[in-house]
Amino acid sequence: MNILMVLTSHDRLGNTGEKTGFWLEEFAAPYYVFKDAGVNVTLASPKGGQPPLDPKSDAPDAQTEATQRFREDPVAYQALAHTEPLAQIKASDFDAVFYPGGHGPLWDLAEDRDSIALIEALYGAGKPVAAVCHAPGVLRHTQAQGQPLVKGKSVTGFTNSEEAAVGLTEVVPFLVEDMLKAHGAHYSKGEDWQSYVVADGNLITGQNPASSAATAEATLQHLGL
Repeated sequence: MNILMVLTSHDRLGNTGEKTGFWLEEFAAPYYVFKDAGVNVTLASPKGGQPPLDPKSDAPDAQTEATQRFREDPVAYQALAHTEPLAQIKASDFDAVFYPGGHGPLWDLAEDRDSIALIEALYGAGKPVAAVCHAPGVLRHTQAQGQPLVKGKSVTGFTNSEEAAVGLTEVVPFLVEDMLKAHGAHYSKGEDWQSYVVADGNLITGQNPASSAATAEATLQHLGL
């Protein structure tokens, strides 16, 4: 079983002068859910190589069991430092794709033609497409049968109230909740910062960092693992 994890290559938080990237927990927790299930995990990003880590996700108050495990795992460190360029990835080589969040994907992966094509190919083949927190933003331009891929689908993603709580409503290029609703999705959410996952066929979405492991587990469940 082969699962692809796609991370952002974008490191600038709009015009704030601050850094962004992927959120550590949203990578580490799913990575180990997959690894512990005996799945082969391949990491990719638009530019390849080391994806940028959101420094806020590396802060002491953001640490979890999964992030601590990652710190003590030189194999995982090496894998993350050498992600494959997304343009070289073949959808047919994978049984599922998982997108960790962080704010970075809103700028690059949401607009990336290779990512859009990858999602459309895997989704069209009936394979799981999973995304957590801000990563459902990667579905912004994806289509299925000439319609927005999320149209009529039950989904979740980072809420407007969670974005307001981190003070970035006016910084991000779009709000995940608003975009999903505008594209005709049946958007739902749990309480802010609590685990909440929605699976609609082979489309699996999680609301926030607390949902990372559960989103990965739902992906494995769809694969029969």
